[in-house]
Amino acid sequence: MKWRVVAIILVIALIFPYMIVAETENDDGMMNQLDLLSDEVLHLVKAQKYEDASRMLNYFTDQFVLATSTSTAMTRESLRTVTSVHQEVVEEINKEQSSYETKVQKATKLRILMDALSPAKEPMWHEMKGPMLSTLGEVRESIEAGDSESFHTQYNTFLSLYDTIYPSLKLEVEPATIQQLHTRIQYIDQYRRDVMVKEEGKRELELLNSELEDIFDTITDDEADPSLWWVIISTGSIIILTLSYVGFKKYKGGKKKEKNPES
Repeated sequence: MKWRVVAIILVIALIFPYMIVAETENDDGMMNQLDLLSDEVLHLVKAQKYEDASRMLNYFTDQFVLATSTSTAMTRESLRTVTSVHQEVVEEINKEQSSYETKVQKATKLRILMDALSPAKEPMWHEMKGPMLSTLGEVRESIEAGDSESFHTQYNTFLSLYDTIYPSLKLEVEPATIQQLHTRIQYIDQYRRDVMVKEEGKRELELLNSELEDIFDTITDDEADPSLWWVIISTGSIIILTLSYVGFKKYKGGKKKEKNPES
């Protein structure tokens, strides 16, 4: 009897690691599928095929429910975040008065979030350091020039970028750091008039710039090409081109791996 118990324990001990590996691989496969679906949604929205995008979002919901019902890989916070961002996309796509730019921005938000949740990848949002700091630079230049209209336009652009990466940001950055950053961004938004004319407001912008730099510097050492970011910002299509640039970098990286396989 004792030998039978010992034999069962040995079998379980041998099989258990393989069960964990299989479950992990299954979880990774599901997350990669959801990542691909979010990418397809973005392409459909960019092509203004909103009915197709809506159907794809419904399919995304079905697959997301299936994935989360059979997996424990995602935290409750991640589940809530994906559900909330997905709902934002659905609402904007079905809202007739919503602009094309807003639809694309919301679809990009979901795309970047699912990319951040996918395993073994450098998240896309890490690449947003360039455009965000460049936009803040434009905000400061507008203040120095006394150009109120430009200030509001540039800060609105910054807020759009921040909103796009905020869900992904929360997955990786300490809550206290996020809260401090979020509070400062809201303060500047609420007291724009003071920021334009008072030294205290300008100091808030400098602190915001420093906090963003610190966040990005702690997660990646990659440096973006400043001239490329200037072109992206000046076109007025910052969200779309940023995503295209990141995708191209990943494509090039994949090609290099194919040409130089590990020995």
